[in-house]
Amino acid sequence: MYFGTYLSLVLTTFFWGATFIAGRSLAGAVPPATAAFFRFTIASAALLILCRLIDGRLTVPPPRLWFSLFLLGLTGVFSYNICFFTGLHYIEAGRASLIIALNPLAITLFASLLLKEPLAPRQFIGVIVSLIGALFVISNGHPSVIYNGDFGKGELAILGCVASWATYSLVGRSVLKTMTPLSAVFYSSVIGSLLLLLPALREGSLIEAVNYSTLTIGNLAFLGLCGTAIGFSLYYQAIRKIGATRSGVFINLVPFFAIILSWLILGESIKPVVLSGGVLVLAGVTLTNMPTRKNTAIAPQQLSSRQ
Repeated sequence: MYFGTYLSLVLTTFFWGATFIAGRSLAGAVPPATAAFFRFTIASAALLILCRLIDGRLTVPPPRLWFSLFLLGLTGVFSYNICFFTGLHYIEAGRASLIIALNPLAITLFASLLLKEPLAPRQFIGVIVSLIGALFVISNGHPSVIYNGDFGKGELAILGCVASWATYSLVGRSVLKTMTPLSAVFYSSVIGSLLLLLPALREGSLIEAVNYSTLTIGNLAFLGLCGTAIGFSLYYQAIRKIGATRSGVFINLVPFFAIILSWLILGESIKPVVLSGGVLVLAGVTLTNMPTRKNTAIAPQQLSSRQ
């Protein structure tokens, strides 16, 4: 009955998994802020069209929401993508995807620490399991590196993605009470693009876009169109048809696709111990975010993915 919806969710997670490969491919070719600026400029134009097609119109935010939308652009677009492209300059795409798989866990922890939302025993166990797995993923199989405080810029940058997305998702709660998800993503994308313009100009490489290779242009277009605009629209249409809970289960496919594609396209490989840590991360995240009877609306992490 919902075969088409499930197929669209698989396609969406495939797109999101492939963003890690596109981002890794851009490393060295386009500076982080410039890559992010082009990605979300493309995404903003596509989202404007999709908002009109899917929502029927573009909702104008009330004045009280503009500060929240600014925070969404600052965290979910600006800081997330600076960290994303910086991190992929240093570490493998597959391992980065396993670290970013901590997003739902970080949202749960932020909500507990900042908003005083209680953790059920099951959620607490899930947190512990995920953190154990994260030790092996972040340290590339050498947890002692973390204990010594000696791990690289790439890992720190990808952890910055996780912190940025957790903040973005929690701020998005208030916005989603008034605006449609696609409209919220559109405005945050536009604001984030404007915030990215200045650091992109400082990198001094915007004008070099005229000399970009076909592969570089293709990667930027893929990130903006498939990884952001089309991915979000397919995902939110699925939420409307089968609900946030069943749609959210498919998020676990993102690192799977990222690892497979990084092996096929980039020739990357992941240590078995790191892969085992990734399995623990996903198991703990699943346990932490298992639906409860009260959890029937769009959960805070459903404002994303993984971009």
